[in-house]
Amino acid sequence: MSKPITLYTAATLNGYSISIALEELRVPYDLKVIALKEKEQKSEWFLKINPNGRIPAIVDHKNNDFPVSESSAILLYLAQHYDPDNKLSYDPVKEANLHSEVLQWIFFAHGGLGPMQGEANHFLLWTPEKIPYGIKRYQDETKRLYSVIEKRLEGREWLVGSHYSMADIKAYPWIAQKVGIIEHSEFPNIQVWMSRIKARPETWKGHGVPERPYYLEQ
Repeated sequence: MSKPITLYTAATLNGYSISIALEELRVPYDLKVIALKEKEQKSEWFLKINPNGRIPAIVDHKNNDFPVSESSAILLYLAQHYDPDNKLSYDPVKEANLHSEVLQWIFFAHGGLGPMQGEANHFLLWTPEKIPYGIKRYQDETKRLYSVIEKRLEGREWLVGSHYSMADIKAYPWIAQKVGIIEHSEFPNIQVWMSRIKARPETWKGHGVPERPYYLEQ
């Protein structure tokens, strides 16, 4: 029997969020690792799945091979179609405010944390020449965004409500990485939250798809 989902991904922070969600929801999936260095994501066959040529993406075979791209959109799609018991979500009708909060924190990570930390990583690690202004600008903004999450976690186990949700899953891979930018000790609430997430067997498994990042082994 074929599995309902095919996941197209690579060892990226946005990619990990989808494999984590699939593992947490225990949705069977086939894995297709995309060779980013060979630009497989720009190939004609993949552009039919995601015209933007980026991973992650999924195809839902239970829904007439419906393709979904953009990590946040995929998380919301999985919540809608594969989380009937609201294990990682909240009912949009019965728990409308909590559902809205999940959306707000997903979009916070999608539009703020991810792009800013991505630029911080770029200027710190990958530019041919070091540009102090770029390094400082994006590191400072990343730290500001971490401080928003730190404050949010005061007196809370999770970003939204009483249980682990797609909001946590969206932010977690970025904060787990934090290469050279931030020490978690600066943010004790985040540090405890991270430990709580890493202790989840399904999340740990998903954070190893397609391979476990080196910084989790340290």
